Amino acid sequence: MIHSNEEITYFAKTNFRNQDKKFGIKLDDRRRHMYVLGKTGVGKTTLLKNMIIQDIENGHGLAYLDPHGDDVQEVLECIPTNRINDVVYFNPADMEHPIAFNILENVDPAYSHLVADGLMGVFTKIWANMWSARMEHILRNCILALIEVPGNTLLGIMRLLVDKEFRRKIVDKVANPVVKSFWVDEYANWNDRFRVEAIQPIQNKVGQFLSSTIIRNIVGQPKSTIDIRKFMDESKILLLNLSKGKIGEDNSNLLGAMMVTKLQLAAMSRVNIPESERDDFFLYVDEMQNFVTESFADILSEARKYHLCLILSHQYIAQLSTKESTKVRDAIFGNVGTIIFFRVGAADAYFLLKEVEPYLTEEDLVSISNREIYLKLMIDGVNSRPFSATTLPPLSTDRKNLKNMEKVIKVSRERYANPKAEVEEKIIRWLNLEETFQLNAKEERLVGDEVIFKAGATTEKIYKKPLTDKPAAGKSEFNNSKDNRPLNKKSASVPAMDDAMRLEAVCDNCGAKTYLSFIPKPYLNVFCKDCLKKFKNNEIDVSKLTFHNKHLAEEKNTFSQTNLRPSEVSLNDLNKIAPVEKKIMPKDVRPGQRIKL
Repeated sequence: MIHSNEEITYFAKTNFRNQDKKFGIKLDDRRRHMYVLGKTGVGKTTLLKNMIIQDIENGHGLAYLDPHGDDVQEVLECIPTNRINDVVYFNPADMEHPIAFNILENVDPAYSHLVADGLMGVFTKIWANMWSARMEHILRNCILALIEVPGNTLLGIMRLLVDKEFRRKIVDKVANPVVKSFWVDEYANWNDRFRVEAIQPIQNKVGQFLSSTIIRNIVGQPKSTIDIRKFMDESKILLLNLSKGKIGEDNSNLLGAMMVTKLQLAAMSRVNIPESERDDFFLYVDEMQNFVTESFADILSEARKYHLCLILSHQYIAQLSTKESTKVRDAIFGNVGTIIFFRVGAADAYFLLKEVEPYLTEEDLVSISNREIYLKLMIDGVNSRPFSATTLPPLSTDRKNLKNMEKVIKVSRERYANPKAEVEEKIIRWLNLEETFQLNAKEERLVGDEVIFKAGATTEKIYKKPLTDKPAAGKSEFNNSKDNRPLNKKSASVPAMDDAMRLEAVCDNCGAKTYLSFIPKPYLNVFCKDCLKKFKNNEIDVSKLTFHNKHLAEEKNTFSQTNLRPSEVSLNDLNKIAPVEKKIMPKDVRPGQRIKL
């Protein structure tokens, strides 16, 4: 839908000579972005909502990131009937109907660094005092590797760090030579102790997000149900309820930053269509300091030609700076066309003097009332001199339609959300945990070497592996070298037990020799791996089986006496089964050393 550049979006009225004259900004001037600054409660959000409602009524496409939740609800109440089908309501707090949003999906290799930069930026902001260069180096290579292999999500970060088989499959498909070199030449040659020390902070911090059901069920779905590029081209309305009170501040910031990054990528992908055919898409970001990173500065300089128009709002300028950089602040004051000031603090008034002198003073900026503004308005591509105005009252008061709001929520769930149970089942399957959960549930019924390995394992098998002193000299996991511990073929991420901890047994079905890592109970059958599969498929008549391994329980009854489950056996119990000979190592005695005999 192509709109006339003369179309005006109204947001204030002048008070010159007591003549209240409503005015606004032309469509072409909005492409140079708008910046709204002012203290809490002065009327910034009302100005944004008035513009959003007009854009919706005029048929424009837009996205609105609301970190509070209440304001996006008001916008929902004002959706006209003819635009119900255009609305996408993204509410992470609706945990029974999670929308799939995979930021790693369909990323152009030329822009993969933008995804990594966006995620690095938000992680750095959240853990500013605990983030290190080594953590960023490892995590960046994780993200860049996963982006290159379709079907991966952010959940793959944890698997990539600790699951050798998964890592080998991913790295084999990585084309970026620098990323591949990191995994093959650097990461694979770290000894296990150094590796655990290096990745543990990432596991702790990134795992904090991925262990959250809210985040995991949204970012853990490989196939996104929302197509941002399609929303832009079809002028959809994307409303994000990122309420900090419902989903947590860090979760809100992470999802918001990811969405801003995805919007940037979608806008830049419009390079494949002529500029005259690119519909304008408006991005409203309230409390922008929560969602923007240093990579956001690039959007301000490049978004105009892709017809992504920004309307940004927050409280004070210091929110845009860090100890290391003022890149975002400089980008805003260097690229934004229209600047609107509500009442600001003294420090901001001093900073803004260079924008408003000689027409306004610091006192003017700190003493205006609520809903009153000073602004430099872009008019036909040229900035006006600073002047005063009063913002319009809320437009939502006479446009509410609660029935339409209910329809919007229902339509969004049906089109873009998936049932929670279905999502969690797919995530479990992707993480290779499905069989583990089933076996845990059947632990008392199924007994066998393979079962105990998996029944004793939990979801942590993906995140934690036992330490070995060091890898084989001169070898790595990518040149077919063998690990110090043999891997179970069915569960490569779970280390097999040492031979010294195995007991020889006989399969109760076929009579073949097998090995157990536990003492079998006399009333349960033991199977080899082949017969175990048949038993799981109900292909064996249990009533015809005999118990060949009762003698093991009689000869070595250490475990039965302690009444411990296999997963609860201590090292002392294991030592009773397979004693380890103690070696007395000679000690060097230094002159003058006191020795107790």
